[in-house]
Amino acid sequence: MDEINFAIVAPLALINIIIAVIALIDLAKRPSVNGPKWVWVLVIIIINLIGPILYFVFGRRDT
Repeated sequence: MDEINFAIVAPLALINIIIAVIALIDLAKRPSVNGPKWVWVLVIIIINLIGPILYFVFGRRDT
C-alpha cells in the first residue's frame, strides 16, 4: 500500500490533462456557451476528470 504503481497512474494522469486542455481550448474558441465561461473554466480545472466531461455534455452550445 505504500508504493504507487506509476505504470497505472501516469497514463490516467496524462489522459486527464489531455481532456482538460482540449476542453479549455474548445471553451476559448466558442463564442457562446451555456452559462458564464469563467464558471466552466473553474469546473474544468477543479473537478478533474468529470469537469471536462460535464462541459462537453452540458456546457457547449450549438451555433
